[in-house]
Formats: sequence, C-alpha cells, structure tokens
Amino acid sequence: MSSDSAVQTEHLTKQFKQRIAVDAVSLEVHRGEIFGFLGPNGAGKTTTIAMLLGLIRPTRGRAIVLGHDIQQEPGAALRRVGAMIEAPAFYPYLSGWNNLRVLTRAAGLPDTRIDAVLEIVELQARAHDRFRTYSQGMKQRLAIAATLLAEPELIILDEPTNGLDPAGTVELRSLIRTLAEQGQTIFLCSHQLHEVEQVCRRVAILKQGRVLAQGSVAELLQQRRRVQVRVVASAPRALELLRTVPWIGAVEQQGDLLLVDVAGSRAPEVNALLTRHDIPVAEIRTRTESLEQFFLEITGEQGC
Repeated sequence: MSSDSAVQTEHLTKQFKQRIAVDAVSLEVHRGEIFGFLGPNGAGKTTTIAMLLGLIRPTRGRAIVLGHDIQQEPGAALRRVGAMIEAPAFYPYLSGWNNLRVLTRAAGLPDTRIDAVLEIVELQARAHDRFRTYSQGMKQRLAIAATLLAEPELIILDEPTNGLDPAGTVELRSLIRTLAEQGQTIFLCSHQLHEVEQVCRRVAILKQGRVLAQGSVAELLQQRRRVQVRVVASAPRALELLRTVPWIGAVEQQGDLLLVDVAGSRAPEVNALLTRHDIPVAEIRTRTESLEQFFLEITGEQGC
C-alpha cells in the first residue's frame, strides 16, 4: 500500500447467498483529501463502508485502512477512524455536551476533548442545551463532533446532508472543508452530486457493486467535454454529415443544437466542415458537463 493512501481496497467483494452486493471494488483514497463515494440506491456503498469498518467480513479481496489490513489488524486500523454512518442517535434529554461526555467516558477519553470538538463544529453556544432542541443541522454537526473525539485521521461520512435545508447544507460543506484543511481525510458518501462536486477533488462512482469510474472530478468531466453547435436551418443535414466523420463520436440533436462528441480543440475543424457543406453555423463552443450529468450518463439513471 502506498504511504500516501488512507484507504486502499483490492478486489473487495461481498456476496450474500446468490447476490453480489460489492463486486471486486478497488479504491484508493489519498491522505488529506475529500473523496466522494457515489452511486444510486442499492449500488453497494453502505456495504463497502461496512467492510471498511470491519462490520462485515468480505467474501474476497481486502481493505487496507491507514496502513493496516482491516481483517488482520482491526484495532490498529480503526484506532484513528471516525465514522457517521446512520442518523445521529443521542439522548434527547441530555445536552450536547453531556451526550459527548457519555461517549468520552465509554472510550476512556479526557473530557477536555468535548470543548475542543464543539469548537470545531461551532456548537459552543448551544453546548448545554438539550439535544431535542437542536435543529437537524445542529444534530448532524454534533454527530460529526462525536466522530472527532478520538482525533481521527480518517473520517467516514455516510449521507451527512440528509434532511438538511440549504443553509444547513452550506454550513456542513464548510465544516467538511475545514476538517480537510486540518489534515484529516474525508470519505464522503453522498447522493448530493452538486455538493460533492464543490468539495471533492476525486470520486468513485459505483453501480450494482462495480466501480464504473474513478479519478479526479476534473479529469472525469474532461472525458465528457463536447462541442455544442447551433446551426441556422439545417440541423438534420448537419446531423447526417457529422455522423459520417470517423474522428467524431456520437452526435445528439436537441432542437437546433447539435452535441458533438469530439475534443474541444477540434471545434474549428467541425466549423470548417459544416461551412464547406454550406451549413451556416450560428454558434459553436465547448460544453462541459456537470458531475450530476456525468453520473446520470454513466449509470443510466434518469434525472428528476
């Protein structure tokens, strides 16, 4: 395993009777990065996380967490890992501070960590209010505070923005960035693709247990850069012409727009080709897809 890796899986597989939930997944999460783990419902994300945390034994393959094999050295692997994998579960009648105190006592940690983590998640002002009075965003931040008590190097967050309003989502996004800036590695499982695109440098996309794509967001989106052409009155003829050119991939028509699967650097060649065939071009430019568009395209999911 690379010393730069916080998480590395090698052909990680989990089979439940006849169903393969996770199918030969190989991931690499670099230290200090925010890594997005994406996929439709039922893709195998939660099962993968459970194997990373030693909660489920893999059928085949292995997972290395912070330099330790999770099956052979679970204690060493998980000693510096914090995880939030379900909705926050705290005592509603206790304050946020006292809820964290229950956790520090159980883990043998000093109470001084409580004030430190509450400051990180910006809950000091409400530390002594009862948990049941907290907003959903505050509950999520307290849950993240709980993951920070043991000063983890790796933090696994499963759908941390679930149930949050836009303001709460923005606050949580800022908190995740702050944690990464402090040197922690964030493994972020989320279906909020717009949010992921804003905070993650690298992602992996899972469907039916298999990794469909993995790499930097910029590189993945570069693969889907297309040339957008608006023709004046000859869209069907332009479509027919462009589909005969060997160096052009797929061509899609949307009204008078043509989306041409070709490198943006070849836009002048597309323009010249259409002009030579007396097809007037009103507009031509490079079009880059969002992470959400990329996700929908490679997973075959339908947009809302």
